[in-house]
Amino acid sequence: MKKQGTLTKAEMQIMNTLWSLPSQKGTINELLERFKDKKPAYTTVATFMKILLNKGYVGFEKMKGTKTLCYYPLISKAQYSRLVLSEVKNDLFGGSFSSLVRFFIKEEEEISEEELKELLDIVEHQKI
Repeated sequence: MKKQGTLTKAEMQIMNTLWSLPSQKGTINELLERFKDKKPAYTTVATFMKILLNKGYVGFEKMKGTKTLCYYPLISKAQYSRLVLSEVKNDLFGGSFSSLVRFFIKEEEEISEEELKELLDIVEHQKI
C-alpha cells in the first residue's frame, strides 16, 4: 500500500519504538517493553499497528507455530524524515531549501553559536 502522509504524534511514537528495536522487528509485547513511564494498553498498540499497516508504514510476519505477529517498518527513519521535510519544504517554503534553512536560522532562538559553526562547516565541506 502507498505511504499516506505524515504520522500522528502517537503513530510516530510507535514507529520510533519499532525503529529502536535492535532488529527493527518486534511483537506488540516487545514494543510495550520499550515504554518507560506510562505504558499504553496492549489493545491501543494493536490498534496503532493496524493503522500503520493500512497506511503502508509497517509489515508483519507470523511467528512460526503461533498466532503472534512480528511487525517491521517498511520505511526507515531516514526515509521518513526526508519525506516529512520535503513536504514541509514544499508546503511552507515554496520548495526552496534555502528558505527553509533561513527560517530556522532567523526564527529559532535556541540555535547556539556552536551549532551555527557546525552548519557552516557542513556547507563548506559539501561536494558541488
